[in-house]
Amino acid sequence: MQNGMNNSRFIGVEIGGTKQQIAIGLSDGTILDRRQVRLQYRRGAEDILEWLAENIHDYLSMCNYAGKIEAIGVGFGGPLETSTGRVLSSLQVPGWKDFELKRWFEKAFNLPVIVVNDTVTGGFAELYKGAGQKSENFFYTNIGTGIGGGLFIHGKYYDGSGYGASYLGNMLVPDWTSALPGAYTRTELICSGRSIETRLRQEGYIPGDSILTGKHDGDRTQISCQDLAEAVKAGDGFANAELDRIGQTFSLALANVLAAQGVDRIVIGGGVAKMGDILFERLRRFTDDLAFIANKGRYEILQSYFLDDAVLAGALLIASGGYAEL
Repeated sequence: MQNGMNNSRFIGVEIGGTKQQIAIGLSDGTILDRRQVRLQYRRGAEDILEWLAENIHDYLSMCNYAGKIEAIGVGFGGPLETSTGRVLSSLQVPGWKDFELKRWFEKAFNLPVIVVNDTVTGGFAELYKGAGQKSENFFYTNIGTGIGGGLFIHGKYYDGSGYGASYLGNMLVPDWTSALPGAYTRTELICSGRSIETRLRQEGYIPGDSILTGKHDGDRTQISCQDLAEAVKAGDGFANAELDRIGQTFSLALANVLAAQGVDRIVIGGGVAKMGDILFERLRRFTDDLAFIANKGRYEILQSYFLDDAVLAGALLIASGGYAEL
């Protein structure tokens, strides 16, 4: 397919742990129209597939797009077999284990389909059109419902043995939430948005003198990452200490990426990245403290340019066939 085909349109899909998105767009990642939903899962994957089928068929039948859709790009929130588009599992939503996702899309819509991990898809968007442009060795990660990773060497995605690689959320780090000496856990279980909110909502976790205790009329089950960010900005002692702990843990994982891969740029997206400077100042400072001498001064850490649009924009790029080299 050639970039710049005036009448060509593509469908981009994001299948996440919390939100589901689809978009109609152009080969350069431009989004023309989108639909989004946050489903209350009764049947897990079945709910998502039902929503996708209904809305994509609706797009395909609209007079503005009928006959113009060339292909579909999908960013899936979990590990998969890249060559076949078969899902290994989802860590957030039941029903995806060993699901032939690429085959389902092809059968349902009779269009060419490419399925890639969602963080990798976002990485394509950032590398070619966002904050990663001109990076020679690039790493993209997100801090959202989960935490993923995408490594790009000389502009090409590194897929390991064909099942993905650089899964940052699965790197092991000290578990400061455990009372056991020497305990460790996965980065995702400390630093993801879901893990942060689960921890904050535990009874007795937030001290009584924190302003967070008064949020949502004292209903701790509603406390969010946004509430934590607001408390940090307000100078709350507990909130600042908590974000320090999160930042130090995530920076340990980033320092390991730097030592192992020698990347020159790290871009971070996802909902938690919307905290902005209060998070990124910590990540830059802590990562610099931990970085190996060969990496110091030879990398930068940036916020995602696309943020919520990263996966959709990347899905449009890989659907077009004009950017992603898989």
